[in-house]
Formats: sequence, C-alpha cells, structure tokens
Amino acid sequence: MNAQERRQSIVRTLRGADAPVSASTLAQALGVSRQIVVGDVALLRAQGTPVAATPRGYVLRETREKGLRVTVACRHTSAGIRDELYAVVDAGCGVLNVIVEHPVYGQIAGELQVFCRYDADRFCEALDASSAEPLCSLTGDVHLHTLLCPDEPRRDAALAALRNLGVLQES
Repeated sequence: MNAQERRQSIVRTLRGADAPVSASTLAQALGVSRQIVVGDVALLRAQGTPVAATPRGYVLRETREKGLRVTVACRHTSAGIRDELYAVVDAGCGVLNVIVEHPVYGQIAGELQVFCRYDADRFCEALDASSAEPLCSLTGDVHLHTLLCPDEPRRDAALAALRNLGVLQES
C-alpha cells in the first residue's frame, strides 16, 4: 500500500468509526508506525480533510458534528470538570471543544469530542494522569464550550443543567 492509499484508508476508517480512533490503532491496522499515521494525518489536514485530534483519538468532523451548535461560557474549578461534562451529555448533547481567551496568544481551543459519560471519564482520567492543567486554569476558570445538540429541547436541557450546577455564565 502506498502513502496515498494509506491516507485514504485512514479517512475511510474514521468515516466508519462510531468513536475516536487512536493513532496506535490505525498504525496497527495499516502495518506502520504510530509516527507514520501522525504524519499522514498532518498531510490530510493540510489537504483540507477535517480530521480532529481528541484526547481519545482522531475523528472526522463531518461525521460526528451534526445538529445544533451552541457556544456557552462556563466558570468552575478543575474539580467541576466531570460534573460539567456529565450535565451536558446526560441532557443528550456533546461537548466538542473547550476554548479560552489568553491575553497573549488570543483564542486557544482544545478538541474534546465528549458525547457520553464514558468519554467524560476518559478525558478526566487522562487529565488526572498527566501533569497538565486544564485550559480554564489559564483564565481564572472561565472558558467556552461548543455544544452539539440533536435538537432544541436537548439544547435547552443542557443549558438548564449547566445553570443548575451554577457554572453557566450568562449576561
């Protein structure tokens, strides 16, 4: 299999996946190293393929991101991350990303792609296992999320859940 065929195979795999796919999983399926896959993904992105890297692996944005999008502002300490994510996914929505406004760098975003409690748990476990601080720690715990909701009632339920937690920042 040549490089172009390998990249096409990566796209097909991601398009057919129901969850993020790790570089290691792709590498094993393709019989190459993880670094080859990382390089292939970089080339796919440079060609305009909407591959997003999440804490659990790669996803194609076009396959996972269907529905209503709403950007919410939240504020809580790192201890509240799991509760915030649970509130959104329990309402039937997903959390696509986290965004902070840094005074020097401007907007910094991290892909989350959290659609269920399992995803939330994996993200929180990865954060706990690392020495990294969550992005919200850069901005006094204030951050934005882009939520993906299948319909207006579930969007409203997610907003109500965040409001009930006391983390939703409203004007």
